[in-house]
Amino acid sequence: MLLTRALGRVRISGSNHFTGVFSNSKLDTTIGVSRRRRWLSSESGKRFAAMWGSGDYGRLGLGSLESRWRPAVCSALSDHHSVRALACGGAHTLFLTETRRVFATGLNDCGQLGVSDVNTHAMEPLEVSGIENDILHISAGYYHSAAITVDGELYMWGKNTSGQLGLGKNAARVVHVPTKVQALNGIIIKSVALGSEHSIAVTDGGEVLSWGGGGSGRLGHGHESSFFGILKSKSEFTPRLIKELEGVKVKTVAAGLLHTVCTDENGSAFMFGERSINKMGFGGVRNATTPSIISEVPYAEEVACGGYHTCVVTRGGELYTWGSNENGCLGTE
Repeated sequence: MLLTRALGRVRISGSNHFTGVFSNSKLDTTIGVSRRRRWLSSESGKRFAAMWGSGDYGRLGLGSLESRWRPAVCSALSDHHSVRALACGGAHTLFLTETRRVFATGLNDCGQLGVSDVNTHAMEPLEVSGIENDILHISAGYYHSAAITVDGELYMWGKNTSGQLGLGKNAARVVHVPTKVQALNGIIIKSVALGSEHSIAVTDGGEVLSWGGGGSGRLGHGHESSFFGILKSKSEFTPRLIKELEGVKVKTVAAGLLHTVCTDENGSAFMFGERSINKMGFGGVRNATTPSIISEVPYAEEVACGGYHTCVVTRGGELYTWGSNENGCLGTE
């Protein structure tokens, strides 16, 4: 699925099995997508969240498990808070308010909501507590979540079976409350992106760190060889600098299920991870285990990853998409 914004109009492509395609509505919006859910927040005096798609596990925050075919305002949150940003995970949603507070709704089987007294799921947004400072940025992975404070501190929670929370080898496999990533003490984090079992962050100096499951080369650190000579990826349990990107000042990052993409201040796009179904955007059949530049994309400005596809907006406003086109998610014929 794909959403773009131009002149306040929302345009959508992709599967309509769980969602009604909502288009040609004049809105000043911030937009987010996940595999089975879409949201938008619109500014008309106060920013609110409108949700539609699969209602499984309460991921829409509308108070029920019902799927919605057209946008419905998340009144449980929007009646009391102005919404600044949202992030969609596998079956959960995070909300960031204008007052820098975080709320979460949906599935909580791996602690991804950051609310310890909810065993299975929440059907309306609940406040995430335990973060010591105001929140500037949020991100949601398939089963884990993250928040960056105004001081550049990174907090993470949720599933940790592959070290994707960056808390070290001895950390619990499931973390139910926001926990500061101590390995990043003294390092200011500007942004973070979460995949299925990996995480990637950008510092204020443009350096890139990654951690979690290293399958398919999605961490960008290269492979280790097994005893049988088969290339094998290594998980990282704390943030590790991507050496291949040293000297490159990265601006933005995005993560798919098994691949990662980033852009630098010069407009170059770099990608690494699984190449199956051509999600990588360049030729070859083997996975890219270290960052490779995408020469076909000129002056990349913004980037987003779905589970198996990638979208890049250039400085000239052109949109490039590649990867899996199942259900028309690339927006091409």
